[in-house]
Amino acid sequence: MARTALIVIDMINTYDHDDVDLLLPSVRACVPAVTRLLAHARRYDVPIIYVNDNFGQWRSHHGEILETALRGPHADLVRAIAPDETSLFVVKARHSAFYETPLSYLLSQEGVEHVVLCGQVAEQCVLYSALDAHIRHLQVTVPRDAVAHIHQDLAEAAFRMMERNMAARITTADHVRFSDTTGR
Repeated sequence: MARTALIVIDMINTYDHDDVDLLLPSVRACVPAVTRLLAHARRYDVPIIYVNDNFGQWRSHHGEILETALRGPHADLVRAIAPDETSLFVVKARHSAFYETPLSYLLSQEGVEHVVLCGQVAEQCVLYSALDAHIRHLQVTVPRDAVAHIHQDLAEAAFRMMERNMAARITTADHVRFSDTTGR
């Protein structure tokens, strides 16, 4: 089995943006699945990489981003899935987790050939990250119950595109299987 990494996209969030009223119910629904994925990945020593917007603050680093989100009105959503001391963190400025970030290099250094993408949102950052992973010849799995959306119809179309056009495996969090280098 190819070495796998769990990539958590844009879940460290202040939720201070347009469409938040449409987004929040979906985020609340997906947090339990993301939490299960994180626990499962940690149990198998799978690299966990948070890839997060910098919210236009070019001086931001992961600690600042996390602290700001934990002071926000939806800190409960962030606290439930917060990075631990072993988590890796990549700051991004655009939709894709790969666009002008060191993620490709990090994955190659970790020997990762398969990524599990979760987070927000299906019809934007998760979709674009899946495409960029695919064109880098990475295997892609997307557990749909661990991905939030703004518009349900666009999310469904995004899942179909990821499956059909990017050969992504669309599944649920409970059907994601991780394996570490010891073969557990």
